[in-house]
Amino acid sequence: LPGLLRSYAPAEIFACGETAVPLPAGAPGKGESPCERLTLLLCANASGSEKVPLRAVGDSPQPRCLRGVNLEQMPWSYRAGSLAGLTAPLFAEWLREFNEGMRRQGKSVLLLLAKHEAHPYLQLSNVRMVFVPLAAALAQPLDRGIASDLKGHYRRRLLRWLPAERGAGQPSLLDVLHMLAQAWGDVQPGLIAGCFRAAGFTPDASSEAVSLTSAPGLLSREQLERDGDPAEADGDEGMAEGEDGGELAAVPPCPSEREVWRSLATLRRYLECQATSPDLFQAFYELEDAVHMVSSG
Repeated sequence: LPGLLRSYAPAEIFACGETAVPLPAGAPGKGESPCERLTLLLCANASGSEKVPLRAVGDSPQPRCLRGVNLEQMPWSYRAGSLAGLTAPLFAEWLREFNEGMRRQGKSVLLLLAKHEAHPYLQLSNVRMVFVPLAAALAQPLDRGIASDLKGHYRRRLLRWLPAERGAGQPSLLDVLHMLAQAWGDVQPGLIAGCFRAAGFTPDASSEAVSLTSAPGLLSREQLERDGDPAEADGDEGMAEGEDGGELAAVPPCPSEREVWRSLATLRRYLECQATSPDLFQAFYELEDAVHMVSSG
């Protein structure tokens, strides 16, 4: 294993594994069988520069809330499995998709994983699978803090769910999948790189981790305070004068938080049906976080 690791750059060394997350009561939706958890397949590289989109496995074969969603363009994927667990056929499907993604990028990578009955070995063109020894498998990078950090971000986003503002009850399975994708994005590259080093799964354990930075595109509280209110910057609150000195129409009143969240829900639904790239959702997630930051004061 050490020799193999030295033959790949950190960005070319990936580790994958599964973890389970609980679903809030009623998440699958009315009329569907209850499901208490989702199994997530996590995969990232040793430099923290690449996190593979989440693969979620639940027990509902055709969730009602996913109808009409352009599933090929989501920043996550969902499959139905036995007892909400990952099966060998599902993992083989994911492996082929992962290999195809590496082939399109022109990359040959090393994939470290624990030997398990649900992890079949496949001869792949751009991915070399390596089953790590049992002792190392018990201390995989995912178990060193990556999975727990994801779950912490997921719990925080569940607690932020405000039914009174969003006009909804418990979040649906679709809502949960979006929250999990956001939580996966919240896991910082530096933490991932540090977990790989702690597990000994890097060519050089002394290599520098990617620095911790805030998510790009989010407005900090200081930026919002510095930018100020556009209405105040104009020097007039609600009224403006035309060239002839007459008053123009009043500025529309500020929408309530419930109206804003409903507008965001409409925009998200439009993207779910019409999105042409998963990257569009990253921009939407940043917008949603910015709105929540403003609304929380």
